[in-house]
Amino acid sequence: MKYAYTILYVKNVIDTIEFYEKAFGFNRKFITPENDYGELISGETTIAFASIELGNSNFKDGFERIDQSKKPMGVELAFTTENIEIDFAKAINAGATEYTSLTQKPWGQKVGYLRDNNGFLIEICTPVKNS
Repeated sequence: MKYAYTILYVKNVIDTIEFYEKAFGFNRKFITPENDYGELISGETTIAFASIELGNSNFKDGFERIDQSKKPMGVELAFTTENIEIDFAKAINAGATEYTSLTQKPWGQKVGYLRDNNGFLIEICTPVKNS
C-alpha cells in the first residue's frame, strides 16, 4: 500500500489552487472541467482539493466542514523549508493567517503554524536534522 493523496473539501477549488500556488509555490497538476476537483504537484504525495458539493455526493452521511470562525481541526499539512522566515511571510502576504508564530523547538527545528484561505491548518517547518 502507498499513501497517495490528501484531499481537502473546500468552497472553491480554483481559489484554493491559486492560493497554494501563491502562498507556497506549488504548481497545479490539473483541475477538472467542472472545477470541482484539482491537484497540486507537491512531491510523492498529492495534495488535492474537491468541492464541498463533490464531497456531499461522495458521502451519504455528509461530513464536517471546516469553519474559519472555529478552532482548526486536529489535522495539518506540513511543509518543510530551509527559508522558513521568508516562506512564512510569503504565505501570510498571499492571504494565510498566522495561527502560531515561528518557534524554535528543543530538538533544533523551527516551526510555525498558519491557516489557509479555507481555515485548514498548515505547518511550516525546517527539516529535522539527524544528530
